[in-house]
Amino acid sequence: MGAPFKGIIQDVKGRAQCYKQDWICAICSGVSILAPTFYIFFASALPVIAFGEQLSRDTDGSLSTVETLASTAICGIIHSIFGGQPLLILGVAEPTVIMYTYLYSFCKKTPQLGAKLFLAWAGWVCVWTALMLILLAIFNACTVITRFTRIAGELFGMLITVLFFQEAIKGLIGEFNTPKNEDPSSEEFQFQWLYTNGLLAIIFSFGVLFTALKSRRARSWRYGTGWLRGFVAEYGVPMMVVIWTAASYIIPGKVPDGVPRRLVCPLPWESESLYHWTVVKDMGKVPVLYIFGAIIPALMIAGLYFFDHSVASQMAQQKEFNLQKPSAYHYDVFLLGIMTLICGILGLPPSNGVLPQSPMHTKSLAVLRRRLIRKRVVKSAKECIKQQRTSSELYGKMQAVFIEMDTAPTVKELENLKEAVMKSDSKDGAKENFDPEKHIDEYLPVRVNEQRMTNLLQSLLVGVSMLGISVIKKIPTSVLWGYFAYMAIDSLPGNQFWERILLLFITPSRRYKILEGSHASFVEKVPFKTIAAFTALQLAYFLLCFGVTWIPIGGILFPVPFFLLIIIRERLLPKLFKPSYLQELDASEYEEILGAPHGAPSLRDKEQRDSDTDGSSEDYYDAEILDEMTTSRGELKLRNVSFNERNSNSFSEDRHCQVYPEDSV
Repeated sequence: MGAPFKGIIQDVKGRAQCYKQDWICAICSGVSILAPTFYIFFASALPVIAFGEQLSRDTDGSLSTVETLASTAICGIIHSIFGGQPLLILGVAEPTVIMYTYLYSFCKKTPQLGAKLFLAWAGWVCVWTALMLILLAIFNACTVITRFTRIAGELFGMLITVLFFQEAIKGLIGEFNTPKNEDPSSEEFQFQWLYTNGLLAIIFSFGVLFTALKSRRARSWRYGTGWLRGFVAEYGVPMMVVIWTAASYIIPGKVPDGVPRRLVCPLPWESESLYHWTVVKDMGKVPVLYIFGAIIPALMIAGLYFFDHSVASQMAQQKEFNLQKPSAYHYDVFLLGIMTLICGILGLPPSNGVLPQSPMHTKSLAVLRRRLIRKRVVKSAKECIKQQRTSSELYGKMQAVFIEMDTAPTVKELENLKEAVMKSDSKDGAKENFDPEKHIDEYLPVRVNEQRMTNLLQSLLVGVSMLGISVIKKIPTSVLWGYFAYMAIDSLPGNQFWERILLLFITPSRRYKILEGSHASFVEKVPFKTIAAFTALQLAYFLLCFGVTWIPIGGILFPVPFFLLIIIRERLLPKLFKPSYLQELDASEYEEILGAPHGAPSLRDKEQRDSDTDGSSEDYYDAEILDEMTTSRGELKLRNVSFNERNSNSFSEDRHCQVYPEDSV
């Protein structure tokens, strides 16, 4: 692992050189920086509000939305100013909610602690967690994160998805029952009003779920301008929460005030909230035995944060984003330890790097000037081809356009473009002329505005939103249950574990349908029996992980199976599956193969070629292209289609016959 502090020192030196530039880039961007700021603010604040309500229910009000917002704001501000990777978004996440629920259950059942010392004991847990994270950073443990492969990340993601569903279902069922610590004789808790509240909850939750899913995919709508579709796709989910909250007030006047139920949390200036800032005074009241006993849950939380934070950081700076500034994994984990300590002594649940907000933040800052560059490059290339210029002159002309458009292409990007222009050979070895309309799309560079301002501003907005708690409390709880279900469903696309489960239910005679559309590379490269065996093994292990969460108090050990995956992946799986198959099924990147459509080229392709030919100025928006390139968890897809596989319809006859054998008869 290297000498102690080596990783931290290297990270600090690397980021110190570009720290000034991080702020200058933001200032030079002007007001355009506000669009990604508001986008990531809504993407970050909504889950934090939902998790606050979940914590309030699970800890009998000991923690609430006020504390989750405060933690997210404080940690976000600290990280945006002092953090190594400013693109990383921090927030209170579902794993933190789960762990704090277990801690509260343990305290309630322990006479020496009780509910009164819950936050004080949790503070000691945070102290030990912080110490472990700092030691992990000092001894360069971040090099170990590469040993957590896709199978671990997708199992963890699937577990969080199922827990989201579980919370949504529990919440909906609870709408038909009287809440704890409430007077059953109150009017709103009479049978008819309980039943009414439950029915309204189903309407609001499913309404939010359906409309949020529709708005999330607005960029693929056929109707509306590109700007309108983009606006709905980016801000549609918070808009749906506001709309359904407003709809909850369109009820007859005779309905009791408690129907439908709404968020319950104290205002930031009330005594229940102010107590948290002085919880450090009670930490000395915790018995010594339980101070040292806090090491056990701290070990679990430290491992969980180390894994979750590092993976979120990796996703925020995928190599396909072409980030120009260095990473800072070791230093960021060190800073995470300090922030965990601060949250613990302030009585707040700690924040860590979150998904999918972190890669969403990077994507929102990506500048893919695709349409403008494409037109200029294709135009200049066609002029050269008309004049029968050499391949070298063709490449030189295209390179000049790239530089003129101020996209600052890297040496590697220019080398790849040069190779495509100079060496586009067909399968039979004959020289194939470079066609810019067909070949240029893969070489349009992604650029990201790497700066600290958006993270700082969105964290400040989260902090300011605490002053609006009186407005936030108007949101019906049923709207949040619908939002939990939305987060669960929206996280499934792009999870190859989920895609393989669905594949098992497709009959052999219909599997060719998978090949018609874009699909993961393992579908073609790995036998179906191997895919089924691998998926069955992964599903069994997932059920084990989920089962651990149901163990009373002992459920706090649920991260242990994920740590054991390192040994299982390195020692057991290579003995059960061929290395080449295992590499495809547990690939480090999401590799996708374009489909072989049955019949003529799509209308969209035809329209795009026609528009290129006649010089039309139809807009192809950057965000829409980036949406097609990324999964729901923010992972960029690698399109595995070489020039040799394409003809005028994008696929060779051999490949078409492979998908549709009946056409070759």
